[in-house]
Amino acid sequence: MELSVGLRNFERSGSGEALAERLLATAVALDELGVDRVVLSDHVLFGSDLSAYGDPAEGGLAGGVQPTGPDGVWMEPLSVAAFLAARTRHLRLATGIVIAALRRPVVLAKSVATIEALSGGRLDLGVGVGWQRAEYEAAGLDFAERGRLLDDTLATCARLWTGEPVELDGGAGPVVVQSRPEATVPVWVSGSVSGPVVRRTARFGVGWIPWGRSLSEPERGLRSFRSALAHELDQAAADGIRTPLGDAGDLRAALALRVPAPEAGSALGDTVRSALAGVPALVEAGFDDLRVSVAPSGVPLLDTVAELRAQLDDLVGR
Repeated sequence: MELSVGLRNFERSGSGEALAERLLATAVALDELGVDRVVLSDHVLFGSDLSAYGDPAEGGLAGGVQPTGPDGVWMEPLSVAAFLAARTRHLRLATGIVIAALRRPVVLAKSVATIEALSGGRLDLGVGVGWQRAEYEAAGLDFAERGRLLDDTLATCARLWTGEPVELDGGAGPVVVQSRPEATVPVWVSGSVSGPVVRRTARFGVGWIPWGRSLSEPERGLRSFRSALAHELDQAAADGIRTPLGDAGDLRAALALRVPAPEAGSALGDTVRSALAGVPALVEAGFDDLRVSVAPSGVPLLDTVAELRAQLDDLVGR
């Protein structure tokens, strides 16, 4: 079980400079604590209507509230990953997620390959379709086509990352992106247990970031996802399509865990112990990346993470 920590690359108020200082100081400290990964999230812009954030029918989460409002600070996650790569040594840098279809595929392929080189191969590319129509419309893209756009983006990136000349749509002839990863970039696909998400994972991914109903029923969700993934991998093999995963049992799986603020008079260790109570059973079910978000409170984030790491070592080993 790896320990990943959600790093808030956004704030409701304040300056970008102050946020950058906090991000850097926190990432360096987490690196020294031996955390495996930090996870950064993405929004390119916001429209005035943020209600879809809490609407599962639109891709949001029931009861979810957008954390900054339309006027907050939200830094672009790939840029932040490159920034943190220069000052950390072991920490993996993950997007959880980046709305990849909002970027031009050839530019995204170049950016990701560059960050892979700058970080020494420490980037995990988590991708998803997002929930906000305004972002797609502002980019001149059809929100209803977001799944197909993401698939096309990932297919283009995968082809360019080989370093071989490839023919792309548009008639430009064979092209090469002159920056490619030394190894395959690990792609983590976010989404529910649905046909498009399973197929996307089979074609491009090594890991799954559950969303929607699977967050409240993680064990059942992973079991269903792996079963559907096995079928898709078999079909890909029959069609002669190479996939990053050879077997559904090798799928990485992220387990979301929120650590609440301690109640008045409660010890931090007790709060963490309660939050981790169900983790061993979920490790047994196949989850191998614990992605932790910590509720803002008077307890420093680093104290909570240090307690988490110690208790996680005792519970399941790492």
